[in-house]
Amino acid sequence: MKTSLIALLLPAAASARFIEANEVNRILPYTDALLKEVEPETTERYLIELEPGKTQWVTEDEKWQLRREGLNFMDITENGDLGALNAASKATPVFPEKVQLQSEIHPLLTNLSKDLLKEHLEKFSSFHTRYYKSDYGRQSSEWLLKTVRDTIKEAGADKYGVKAEHFKHSWGQNSVIATIPGQSNSTVVIGAHQDSINLWLPSVLPAPGADDDGSGTVTILEAFRVLLSSEDVIKGNAPNTIEFHWYSAEEGGLLGSQAIFSDYEKKGCDIKAMLQQDMTGYVQGTLDAGKPESVGVITDFVDPSLTAFIKKVIEEYCEIPWVETKCGYACSDHASASKAGYPSAFVIESTFGDSDQHIHSTDDLIKYLSFDHMLQHARMTLALVYELGFTDFEKLKSENEMGEL
Repeated sequence: MKTSLIALLLPAAASARFIEANEVNRILPYTDALLKEVEPETTERYLIELEPGKTQWVTEDEKWQLRREGLNFMDITENGDLGALNAASKATPVFPEKVQLQSEIHPLLTNLSKDLLKEHLEKFSSFHTRYYKSDYGRQSSEWLLKTVRDTIKEAGADKYGVKAEHFKHSWGQNSVIATIPGQSNSTVVIGAHQDSINLWLPSVLPAPGADDDGSGTVTILEAFRVLLSSEDVIKGNAPNTIEFHWYSAEEGGLLGSQAIFSDYEKKGCDIKAMLQQDMTGYVQGTLDAGKPESVGVITDFVDPSLTAFIKKVIEEYCEIPWVETKCGYACSDHASASKAGYPSAFVIESTFGDSDQHIHSTDDLIKYLSFDHMLQHARMTLALVYELGFTDFEKLKSENEMGEL
């Protein structure tokens, strides 16, 4: 029975991102009836936040129903207090007015490899799914940690204290955090999410997740690899510590990133900036619309000063322009950092409207992606983390305060 039901669902699962408004009443009741037969309904309920202050209790099936309708949320069941400690002490962040390290960064950019982007993404998208509650999700996380550790060892950076570790979660797929110690505990974070999902039958159907967010995962991995070729970086000469995060369970409501930034908030960690890279490989939608290839810079629910600096980084270090776009509340893991009181930003492959429509399905495949476009995101990531890693934020803050007198 399960096999026949899955066969019926596969056509819908191949294009599962959004459903046209006039199709909702026709498709969803029929599909939901099938889902109830295939996957037993659970009585466990979760508290989700659809926008600041707007919460509701839902079952897991209802979570996926909301996602199929194109609604994002944070599952705050376990992290309802995220942001409470930093709410009163949140200061206005200050970022450089211009980029300054061109002579150090431009030579590094030439070492970024499309071949490695492809090699890593082919492997990462070959797992049946990276659904965070599945054993495949655990296996893909283990592969990712090993690959990050191998990258560190090959660069000889382990001898200087660079390390990668799992941040463990109860659901089985752990997040991965790589740390490059700097001269201070002030930290710059680069993030992507490692999990994938098929919104129709998460625990059964394939979810290759090549673009969402396999592309972001390998993009920041490649930036990390080239960053470690800098002796100044691996020897800890940067004023700030640098971390690369690969979050688990983003698709379940930003669960992995919430757990991490809740932990950071409680420990009093000093996070100077956080950039999320979620979907970096699809450009065909932009080209089909007759628009120039560009980097999508999210402008809603982000830190405006950090976002302004990212635009300057793109202008200097990328070979394509930026375009502004919006994605709504809790659309990726930067929202967890932001809620914890840390300056965050989000860059995507295009305007949100022109982004990949194959995601959350069996059809989120490499064949739709451009590694040339992914390389532009890697250039931006590498340049941003180097610029901010070597920024003296205390001096910048003092200069800004003097200028206001």
